[in-house]
Amino acid sequence: MAKRKLKSKPRSQTAEFEKIIKEAGSDQYVLRLYVTGITAKSTQAIANIRALCEEHLSGRYDLEVVDIYQQPTEAVNSQIVAAPTLIKQSPMPVRKMIGDLTDRDRVMVGLDLKKSSGDKAKLAKEIKWVTL
Repeated sequence: MAKRKLKSKPRSQTAEFEKIIKEAGSDQYVLRLYVTGITAKSTQAIANIRALCEEHLSGRYDLEVVDIYQQPTEAVNSQIVAAPTLIKQSPMPVRKMIGDLTDRDRVMVGLDLKKSSGDKAKLAKEIKWVTL
């Protein structure tokens, strides 16, 4: 009986596929940003989170911007007490952050994109993320 040699994918295709998977990550981020109209803080928060997402989550995030003046019931349903507020709905755990998102390191730690450096209790106070 003759042995049949199984054909395998060329290494270059396999390596390329593995590289793409590794770079893409496995978590799809679902974010919701609540803002109040076209104020300076709202505009800054939108620009900050979009830039951070494009830089670190390109192709694997969904960002919904909700103007609480236009959709007040959305704010009530999500228990929004201040704006701008960012909610990370996925991946778990769900978290909320209030502010214009200017401190990129803190936002990245809150989104689990960066490990915290230093005392966890101090970091928790500084970040102002709420885990739900």
